This record gives sequence, structure tokens and C-alpha cells, in this order.
Amino acid sequence: MSYVLGIITSFSGSNTKEVTLKARGQAINTAVDAVEITRHRFMKDLSIGKITIGTEEMPPREGESRAMNVSTIEITLTKEAKPNEEAKAMQEAQAAKEKVASSSQV
Repeated sequence: MSYVLGIITSFSGSNTKEVTLKARGQAINTAVDAVEITRHRFMKDLSIGKITIGTEEMPPREGESRAMNVSTIEITLTKEAKPNEEAKAMQEAQAAKEKVASSSQV
């Protein structure tokens, strides 16, 4: 849940349009779960912009003779602009301006 909160906090700051999650190994499951929970429960205006998968070669640990390959993933989330909400906000602002203008003429 703390990863979900981290994603939400990243978007709630300034005008952030994109957040990229990076994970490797067994943490890939956690990253994918955090993205899906955030998208479906908390921020329905998020979409997955890009997914990149790959492999990193980790140096051998002490006592081991060969390097290990570890899977990696990068998930880029994009916040979609909602045209309906923007249009509604513009209409409300215009109506407020007209109301102020008409009340100041009286």
C-alpha cells in the first residue's frame, strides 16, 4: 500500500504528467500490483504510457563463480487530461465572471 501512496503523492504534487516505476527481480510483482491498484481504485484517469522489460547482469556474490541475470521492468504512468472536467471548469469560471460583471453594473 505504501507504493500506491507513493504513486498518488507523486502525481498530486506539481503538474506532474508522468511517473515511472522501476523494479527488478521479485519486486516486479509488487510494482505491477501497485500500478493496477492505483489505476483501478484511486486514480482512474491514469493510463500506462510505456512498459520496458529487460535483463541486468548482476556480479557474482562472494563464493559464487558466475554472474546472475535479473529481470527488470519500467512502467510509465501518464495522467490523462479530462476534457469534460476542463470544459466544465472553464464554463464555471466564465459564469462567475459574468455574474461579477452584472452585479457591479447594478
